[in-house]
Amino acid sequence: QVHLMESGGGSVQAAGSLKLSCSGSGETYSVCEMGWYRQAPEKEREFVSRIKRDDGTVNYADDVQGRFTISQDVHDNKLWIYLQMSSLKTEDTAMYYCAARRCGAVKFNYWGQGTQVTVSS
Repeated sequence: QVHLMESGGGSVQAAGSLKLSCSGSGETYSVCEMGWYRQAPEKEREFVSRIKRDDGTVNYADDVQGRFTISQDVHDNKLWIYLQMSSLKTEDTAMYYCAARRCGAVKFNYWGQGTQVTVSS
């Protein structure tokens, strides 16, 4: 089992920046990929970004490409991923979830509780 915990959400004005963090603990040796998803009110959860543990390959959703940067780290015996968000738009307002994929799994199968990001105009 892998436990994920997000932090860093908050309120910011449009064009501002915010950095999200996610720590992963537990059976982290089984994790091959981590990422971020978000869900806005009355919308379905959508992919934001992901990063592979072994080679650091990253992917971004089209609407965050060039504005968001995902990165990873290992310290305090935990996996960490970060999402640096810049040039924020009101449409970035959502609950942001950290996710992890077990090696061999097709989809992300561990999820955090989420951290709220609110961007005001």
